[in-house]
Formats: sequence, structure tokens, C-alpha cells
Amino acid sequence: MATDSSTISIIFLILTTCSFYATKGCYTSVISFGDSLADTGNMKELSRNSNVRPPHFLFPPYGETFFHKPTGRCSNGRLIIDFIAESLGLPLIPASQAGKTTELGQGVNYAVAGATALDSSFHEARGVYNPMTNASLSVQLGWFRESLPSICSSTSDCKRLIGQSLVLMGEIGGNDYNHALVAGKSIDEVETYVPFVITAMVSAINELIELGAKTLIVPGNLPIGCSAAYLTIFYDSNKVEYDNSTGCITRLNKFAEYHNELLKTGLNQIRELHPEVNIIYADYYNAAMQFFHSPDKYGFTNGALKACCGGGGPFNYNPSLACADPSSNSCAQPDTYFNWDGLHLTEAAYRLIFKSLFEGSYTTPRFNSLCPTSRLLPVGELSRSI
Repeated sequence: MATDSSTISIIFLILTTCSFYATKGCYTSVISFGDSLADTGNMKELSRNSNVRPPHFLFPPYGETFFHKPTGRCSNGRLIIDFIAESLGLPLIPASQAGKTTELGQGVNYAVAGATALDSSFHEARGVYNPMTNASLSVQLGWFRESLPSICSSTSDCKRLIGQSLVLMGEIGGNDYNHALVAGKSIDEVETYVPFVITAMVSAINELIELGAKTLIVPGNLPIGCSAAYLTIFYDSNKVEYDNSTGCITRLNKFAEYHNELLKTGLNQIRELHPEVNIIYADYYNAAMQFFHSPDKYGFTNGALKACCGGGGPFNYNPSLACADPSSNSCAQPDTYFNWDGLHLTEAAYRLIFKSLFEGSYTTPRFNSLCPTSRLLPVGELSRSI
């Protein structure tokens, strides 16, 4: 069939646009691993092939702000990974389980909502069962290795492509603690999991370096003591103390800081072994804490602790009544809330955390020293294709 001039013009426009993006950004693609903070649709795809009831975040009002429909993201809109892609001039990073990606031309996302750093056997031996998925970090790495023959033709070709990519390692590890704490494990007991989680993360990073990774971003844990879910679980409990300046649970935030300190120690060890690799620590904890200290200053006029969408109560979170339940309630202005559904954040929160990390000072070394801000595209209207 003959190709008319208008079709040729469209193809030429796409090719020249892609060429512009590739030369403008610092990396040719993003490869992502992690949990619900980075999942752009893998749980959505996995749930289609299971007999388990689809997760609540596959229903409205999830996705309402930007996509105007649920996409599998645990937010009302975009996530940090989406803003990273936009700043690098890349399309949205597709979920690996969607089966649409056969090359690293734009990136691949292996993150799965509910995923843990440690394999399910570790948690099951301690009486904790993951209600969502067994797609641990090692499982995600297995998917990545299995996909390499369709991505690149040789080991050297794979190393070259992976080396030109930005690898996002997480956030991962938070669910290793969340599932256990929700199951009734004490904070002291769950704290013993931390060295195992860090070892799993370090092992995964070393494996990716062996495969060719040259730049990896490794996020720390968020201040979980400020989570609407935990604030609800421990509400009126005389077993916890609160930070008067933020209203967050002090013990849980110290737990998150302990995880982050061990992670930074592990990353320093990797840097010593691989000085030629850029290992970037992303300080999610302190990037987020500035908004808990001064929510109004950043536009969160409805506060940083109360969820926008949920089942009522002092923090609008009810573990028995999910955000997407018909009986739940959703706020009219999600951009004025930091927390979306009790466990996850709003698009507005993710946008500001992204800017603090990738355009600010909350990465070590600074991301904008490796990829200057002048080479990043302004975060505006991202392509809505998914």
C-alpha cells in the first residue's frame, strides 16, 4: 500500500522529536525496580492473570487528576518516575508486564505495588504473608534478565544500553516493614529485618553493575511515622510519642532513619568497590519532611497528614474501607493534600519531592551535578499515553 505524504510527515515528526529528546537528556532510558511508589501498571497487568480480586487502586478515583482514569498508579496522578521521565525528555516508562517493550528506547519498569526487597520465604518463616504479590526484588531482577535477549543482541550490546540508562532502584524495602507491622509485629522485631533488607538491595545493585549499570539512583525510606495509615493504626495509643512540630510518630520515623543510615553505609561500600559507577542516594526522608514541617508554605493547605481519599476518621484512613470503595470519600482539591490514600502521596507531593531531589539538594551526590539542570526539560504537560 502506498504511503501518502501526510503519513510520511507524521513519521518524520516523530523521528525528529525522538532525536531531539535523546540529545537533550542525559540518559537514553530509565530502568526501574521497586514497589507502589514506582509501579506504573505492573500490578494491573499481573492481576488480569490471577484469580485474586483486582486491587482497589485499579478503580476511580485513582488517576483522576492527570490521566482521568486509573492506570495502575497508586496516586491521583503522576509518580516521581513519571516526572523523571519527563525531565529527561522520555515518554512514560512502560510496565514490563504489559509486554509492549522489546528495546530500551524509552525504558522499562519492573516495579510492582506491594513488592518487598526480601523474598516471600523470609517473611513467611516469620508468619507474615504478602496479600498482594510475591514479586520481590529478586523476582523483578529475574524478569529483567529474562528480557535482555529481546532487548539487546549480545552481552556487550546489553552493557552499552544499560550503561546509557538511568537505573532507579526503588523505593524498595518499605513493604518489608509495612506488611509485618500491619500483621502485628512489634517495631523492635521488625527493626531486625533492616540488615537483611539492605543486604538484598546491595546485592541487587551489584548485580545490575555487573550487567552494565553506570548510574543508579537508590531512594531511602520515607518518614513512615507521618503516614496517615500508621497515624490511624496508633491513634490514641499510649505506646507511641509524637513529634510536636509535625504530629508524626517519633519512633517510626527513627526506624526509617535507621534503615536509611544502613542503606547509606551499604552504598558507600559499593562506591569503594566500583568508583567508576555513579551511586546516587535519594533522600526521600528529608525531601518529604520539609513539607510536614511547613505544609502551608508549599501549598498543602489541607495539611500533610490527612488523606485526600479514604474511609473517614481523624486522618481520613480506614484499613477496612479503601479509597476506591463507593462508601469512601475523596477531596475536591487533591493538590492541597500531601497524602492521597493513607499510604501513598498525591501527584502534587510527588512533583515537589521530585524537584527537591533532581533539581535540588536532596541527592548525594547531587543529581544535577551529573545531569545539569540546564539539560533537563521543564516539568510541564507530559504525554498521557500509557
